[in-house]
Amino acid sequence: MKVALVQLASPPDETAADRRVRAGQLVESARGAELVVLPELWAAGYFSFDAYPDEAETLDGPTVTAGREWARRLGAYVHLGSLVERDAAGRLFNTAVLLAPDGTIAHTYRKVHVFGYASREAELLTPGETLSVAATELGPIGATTCYDLRFPELWRGLVDRGAKTVVVPAAWPAARREHWRMFTSCRAVEEQVVVIAVNAAGTQRGGVELAGTSRIVDPWGTVLAEAGSGEEVLRCEIDQSIVDTVRAEFPVLADRRWPVSTADFTGAGV
Repeated sequence: MKVALVQLASPPDETAADRRVRAGQLVESARGAELVVLPELWAAGYFSFDAYPDEAETLDGPTVTAGREWARRLGAYVHLGSLVERDAAGRLFNTAVLLAPDGTIAHTYRKVHVFGYASREAELLTPGETLSVAATELGPIGATTCYDLRFPELWRGLVDRGAKTVVVPAAWPAARREHWRMFTSCRAVEEQVVVIAVNAAGTQRGGVELAGTSRIVDPWGTVLAEAGSGEEVLRCEIDQSIVDTVRAEFPVLADRRWPVSTADFTGAGV
């Protein structure tokens, strides 16, 4: 599987409309990839909390509409990272969207663990309540978002639903860069999945520096690719047989005696 990670910056003096144009140019430069992935809340800018209500959109809004065109033009799956979604009741969510090569929505995931530490996300956004895995031509793909990395029970729920690849869009600060590296590696080894983790870069509102360091980690814990701290498009080719190979050779998941219950995560995403 040929993957491109778009490690995008969201400077506070750039409008969301201008950023969508610039993001589209970076996505275009990833032509040839089968899966293109963007970071968390890149259009609004994660740390632009006051802008969330104004930048919130539905799943037929400007970000998804632009993404549909990118997917069709490249003939690739495009994981849009996440956006501030407004539902019919007016609630706001941190929603990840995976688009198929024909531009249709293949999967959505509303971030379950909204962040409260030095952040207003938990104040402004509603936690998601569903967990599911997308059946794609690239195999079964699950999604978590940023802070979800710290909750292994959610990841085990994805594995129980068949995930072999998990995409993680994030806006992880540079101050905790080593936590980012540790958790992305740990989840890959622990759950025996390929982790595709795409972080934001640059400095956002409030002077918060993002860690960048987007990375791909295989089930052995091997880092297949890792970006620097600045804006870039990182490419990597993944041997998709690696998950089955590792699970057969070292059957940790088959040896579980006390499986984590995922009964609380009812329903399914799109």
